[in-house]
Amino acid sequence: MSDESVQLYQKRVQIYPRSVKGRFRNLKTGALVLAYLIYYLLPWLRWDRPNAPDQAVLYDLPGRHFYIFGLTIQVQDIFWLAGALIIFAILLFFVTGLAGRVWCGYFCFQTLWTDLFIMVEHWMQGERPARIRLDKAPWTREKLIKKGGTYAIWLLIAFWTGLTFTMYWADAPTLVVDMLLGRAPYPAYFTTFFLTATTFVMAGLAREQVCTYMCPYARFQSAMFDHDTLIVSYDRRRGEGDRGRSKLAKGLKTREERHAQGVGDCVDCGFCVQVCPVGIDIRNGLQYQCISCALCIDACDAIMDNLQWPRGLIRYTSENALNGKKTHLIKPKTVGYGVILVAAISLLTWSILTRAPYNATVEQVRQPLYSQLSDGSIRNTYEIKLNNKLTAPVTVSISLEGATGAILDMDGMERLVLEPQERIKLLARVQIAPDPTGPHHGVEYITFVVKSLEGATAEPIRRKVPFSMPDSGS
Repeated sequence: MSDESVQLYQKRVQIYPRSVKGRFRNLKTGALVLAYLIYYLLPWLRWDRPNAPDQAVLYDLPGRHFYIFGLTIQVQDIFWLAGALIIFAILLFFVTGLAGRVWCGYFCFQTLWTDLFIMVEHWMQGERPARIRLDKAPWTREKLIKKGGTYAIWLLIAFWTGLTFTMYWADAPTLVVDMLLGRAPYPAYFTTFFLTATTFVMAGLAREQVCTYMCPYARFQSAMFDHDTLIVSYDRRRGEGDRGRSKLAKGLKTREERHAQGVGDCVDCGFCVQVCPVGIDIRNGLQYQCISCALCIDACDAIMDNLQWPRGLIRYTSENALNGKKTHLIKPKTVGYGVILVAAISLLTWSILTRAPYNATVEQVRQPLYSQLSDGSIRNTYEIKLNNKLTAPVTVSISLEGATGAILDMDGMERLVLEPQERIKLLARVQIAPDPTGPHHGVEYITFVVKSLEGATAEPIRRKVPFSMPDSGS
């Protein structure tokens, strides 16, 4: 084999994003601040609960309850999670079909943490040229302090990120104290330090490689794009003209001079490339690495403003618009996604708002199926399971419906108080007296009715179950 073997993995070229000001940078910063305020502060928000930690958002795995403010989600409500995931997936398709990878550019966790880490790097090491010089320079005391300080802050952010995630699964103040005193559960330490390591590596070291090589979204996004999708695009006709782009030079300093010589508006400053966090040149057309952060738009607009030329050389636009055609945002695909999205949100909202405050199951005890008493009456035994979904007590009554002459015996538990989120198992015996017109035989059905006595608007729960009788030949 030749010494010049084929490289299966392209060696990474270090990217040094340059800072930029503009409307999209402000939008990204606003999304970043909002996301961090929610993520880091939410576990510390208190919410009064009589039977659980006073934490607004808490995923209590040992107790098998998820608390989200006033909403309590139990294991049997896991279909809500499936519904939420479906809604997020449809929303992603809907937004991507309209405006490309805006999720990646503004809201993706990888983007948010990478953006923060780059800000720290810029604060500690300086602007892009200074960071390049620092990396090329030999190790000195200054370089050690700047690099070490950068990594130390990254590590602190990564640790607080991992610890905050763990706080969502336990009472935050208690967990922090237990972590410091070394008495927290082992999974808490493992989760915290695992996320610390992954956050440090992904946001600090890997950065754009996560978006380029690890994230599947970059690969299948093209399936959701069409000629009307709004994407970050370079206007080649305006920027290149007939003779391509050219730097500002004598005889090429005004638009009139440049147009007279067939040169476009792009002055080939490279600012759009320098601000790109994934290191691409948007002037080469749409590329799968592009995360639609639109910082190149801010960079180009800044240059156009300095030259007092019109903005929009790089802008959000569609392929149809670049080719002189009309952009159609309202199309069958968009309407279809929108209808499905509204239906899914409505269905999930309805399910949450109309959820029963408690549930009940009734199962027949089949060993034995029935007992025949000395007076000839037949007795069946049932197991009733009650579950209070609320964080407040509920008084319920249990009765029979549709069974003439049936007697319910629950040892005085026909009426009881379910404590907050209490699960209870009861034994119920149903006895039917002998029929003077003839013997019982076969299978009949009775209905248990579980009703709240708290004046709740929830409908009574009815469970129809079989009542076994002796066979006619017995």
